[in-house]
Amino acid sequence: MSARLPAFPLRWTRLLLLSLLVLGAAPGPRRGAAFYLPGLAPVNFCEEGKKSDECKSDIELFVNRLDSVESVLPYEYTAFDFCQASEGKRPSENLGQVLFGERIEPSPYKFTFNKEEKCKLVCTKTYHTEKAEDKQKLDFLKKSMLLNYQHHWIVDNMPVTWCYDVEDGQRFCNPGFPIGCYITDKGRAKDACVISSEFHERDTFYIFNHVDIKIHYHVVETGSMGARLVAAKLEPKSFKHTHIDKPDCSAAPPMDISNKASGEVKIAYTYSISFQEDKNIRWASRWDYILESMPHTHIQWFSIMNSLVIVLFLSGMVAMIMLRTLHKDIARYNQMDSTEDAQEEFGWKLVHGDIFRPPRKGMLLSVFLGSGTQILIMTFVTLFFACLGFLSPANRGALMTCAVVLWVLLGTPAGYVAARFYKSFGGEKWKTNVLLTSFLCPGIVFADFFIMNLILWGEGSSAAIPFGTLVAILALWFCISVPLTFIGAYFGFKKNAIEHPVRTNQIPRQIPEQSFYTKPLPGIIMGGILPFGCIFIQLFFILNSIWSHQMYYMFGFLFLVFIILVITCSEATILLCYFHLCAEDYHWQWRSFLTSGFTAVYFLVYAIHYFFSKLQITGTASTILYFGYTMIMVLIFFLFTGTIGFFACFWFVTKIYSVVKVD
Repeated sequence: MSARLPAFPLRWTRLLLLSLLVLGAAPGPRRGAAFYLPGLAPVNFCEEGKKSDECKSDIELFVNRLDSVESVLPYEYTAFDFCQASEGKRPSENLGQVLFGERIEPSPYKFTFNKEEKCKLVCTKTYHTEKAEDKQKLDFLKKSMLLNYQHHWIVDNMPVTWCYDVEDGQRFCNPGFPIGCYITDKGRAKDACVISSEFHERDTFYIFNHVDIKIHYHVVETGSMGARLVAAKLEPKSFKHTHIDKPDCSAAPPMDISNKASGEVKIAYTYSISFQEDKNIRWASRWDYILESMPHTHIQWFSIMNSLVIVLFLSGMVAMIMLRTLHKDIARYNQMDSTEDAQEEFGWKLVHGDIFRPPRKGMLLSVFLGSGTQILIMTFVTLFFACLGFLSPANRGALMTCAVVLWVLLGTPAGYVAARFYKSFGGEKWKTNVLLTSFLCPGIVFADFFIMNLILWGEGSSAAIPFGTLVAILALWFCISVPLTFIGAYFGFKKNAIEHPVRTNQIPRQIPEQSFYTKPLPGIIMGGILPFGCIFIQLFFILNSIWSHQMYYMFGFLFLVFIILVITCSEATILLCYFHLCAEDYHWQWRSFLTSGFTAVYFLVYAIHYFFSKLQITGTASTILYFGYTMIMVLIFFLFTGTIGFFACFWFVTKIYSVVKVD
């Protein structure tokens, strides 16, 4: 038996790896192999004289909110004094986009397919610094350049990217570009000011008031269908136009605004556009050049291998306990019974009369289990759909929308699990149980979210959720989620209580003095280390995508890490549970929940480390927002991991006590 031990986890791990790689764990869509879903159909473009119902000639450019890595507060385009669109229909946003603060609006930049423009004037903005309103607008523009706020433009549902060379000959394509940059009073070039030696005046802002846009297109094979846009790239430039009626974008000096500028300041916004046919890029793989320019794919593989080593180590340990130690224990206990040996029982069999004794605070534990089950199923389904490409970056806001809708619809399993376990713990206050399941954890999340929203409202940020959306979220919660939780609880209470394999004694057994390692706290602290070790590299990329506005697209990797996390939490909890039972400590319910739930505490510590070491966030409001949103993530993660640990331990305890003979 012992010779075949390592084969079990390894074989299943290989199978798991293969199946997940088939699902989409490859580091980004392969060329030509991506597939698109309904609602993301390609748009064909033709030259002006050839347009038809199937072929457009006008290319619309949309503008999204502006954000910064130095501030958590995004602002919509209209909050700044840029050129505004005179007319145009604003695209409708889904729930996920609104929750993430995306505000897509039409722009004054209008192009015709294959019609090149050189240095075309969009508008001119004039500021008189003696006027309070003008001074306020100019100061807001300066502040946003100081904090390196970035534009996000969209053409044909593609981000307009600014591609530039970075170290090691790599080319990085940023799906945004800065408003401008600043040279400090000591002459140090901040952020994008390093791109040109012409930016050298001290204590001066340089605004990027000109963009060179290049649109790459691919002619459809049939010919009659026109062309499809496969990339939109731009280069931001700064020009001080002396003749605004006839702007010159060749030899003009950069547009500088001194920090102490007074009098009249004129900024003319211009653009040039060119078109280039690209025969190599197909429409289906047009996101590749952005995703490929993002580094760290090799680090992802390293992270997966690191996690798999931990899983194999734990699987080996668990398999050894299950197949060797437990097997011997069970055989010995059963043999003692058959020979009617009068020798006293020892080890984990001793506590059989107390193992299913209801825990203290059983109401709270059952509520946590219900909410944890809801989050667990929601995460699994969301990541599964993301793996299949349903929630790609092209489908804006889909990930968040999917998660919220699933959470609302999964009220039934939450109510059922909470009721079922509460009943098995001997609880009778079923009304309190179902109300707490419906309102406790969602209520804490909503209260935190609402306070963060008040701060965003106060700061005038575009990330502030409109009042109508808040009402809609509350309606989803109260009108759909709560009734579904009640239905689940009704069925949970209607069923008979969970049957345990052994009877519980009336008088609780005294727990002997425990050594340091088998005391609750050291076990709980140790239990969270291994699951956290599996996810911390992936956590870095997730935090980057949230706070550093980088695209996250490696859902295959994430799904694999999710599966590994579930296995690691289960195995670490089972391992520690066995050691505690051998030490004759039968209080396993809360301990199993907190052992794997403690991973969330390591998550919080890592988030604090990430804030101080990786982010340049400044300002009180941004700091409060960062930690406010982090606490929501930590609570969700605590419920999610704790539930995995409890279920694993519950299964383990039920299994071992069902095969041992008890008088």
